Amino acid sequence: MITESFVIPDAANILQAAARINPFVNRTPVLTCHAVDRMLGARVFMKCENFQKVGAFKARGATNAVLSLDQQLLRNGVATHSSGNHAQALAWAASLAGAKAHIVMPSDSSKVKVAAVKDYGGIITFCEPNLDSRESTLERVIGETGATEIHPYNNVNIIAGQATAALEFFEDAPGLDILMTPVGGGGLLSGTCLSAHYFHPSTKVVAGEPEQANDAWQSFTQKHLIPSVSPDTIADGLRTSLGSITFPIILQHVHAIVTVREESIIKAMRFLWERMKILVEPSSAVPFAALMEGKLDIAGKNIGIILSGGNVDLDNLPWSHHE
Repeated sequence: MITESFVIPDAANILQAAARINPFVNRTPVLTCHAVDRMLGARVFMKCENFQKVGAFKARGATNAVLSLDQQLLRNGVATHSSGNHAQALAWAASLAGAKAHIVMPSDSSKVKVAAVKDYGGIITFCEPNLDSRESTLERVIGETGATEIHPYNNVNIIAGQATAALEFFEDAPGLDILMTPVGGGGLLSGTCLSAHYFHPSTKVVAGEPEQANDAWQSFTQKHLIPSVSPDTIADGLRTSLGSITFPIILQHVHAIVTVREESIIKAMRFLWERMKILVEPSSAVPFAALMEGKLDIAGKNIGIILSGGNVDLDNLPWSHHE
């Protein structure tokens, strides 16, 4: 369903995406915290995409992808498979364009995300929680509806949209030595490293990934795409494999991928809630967890983190010891 021939978004595509989505998405704030800077011995800037529309950076890519389609295609709606944030983002973006959004969601998706997709007008079809089932169910839905697939990350318009977060970040915190994002499917990471490459080449882009879902780290170090198999991490947004479009971009432009333990993710998430008063989901906390684990040499440097989202099931917090 995904064509392998693609043109990597260039600087103009990213600037066009920024102009296209500007009326609809939030320009999210960049926050700092003296306690974080003291603890890490660096200046840390956090771009709060948890304050984005639909609670995650995914609103950027989805809006850019939907608004890039012509009216003829929009008539039959859009479709995707997603366990959460992209599902919400696509349902929301489709509603802006007056189009239907057909969303295939795994049966174990978080309740809060399912409720949000419905709230944004998404038409949900549930499937078994594995990639084969997601893809075959999506194929069936597209066959029945004629909707256009908008993949969660393996789509150049999605990537150009996600790149706008870093574009804003460089404007608001111009001296970043390192810019970190989490990595799941690689949409945010590939967009971020393209923005750095075009607009701020002195910044090194580094991704954080859970040890228990380390397919991107494996793929990056072995230089060939290794899919995610049975990832077992609390960071539900990072359980997907890299894509055929995102992986080559990441391989070319990302400086490093570092992995973190599950307990570090929980500790980092809790720290951000308690000390910075910002509600982030586990996936968002992964890059900060990597800094807390001392995975990078950051002494005296300016470090940026894109906090990817804040869609948390408040009835199932990781530190509440409920299974």
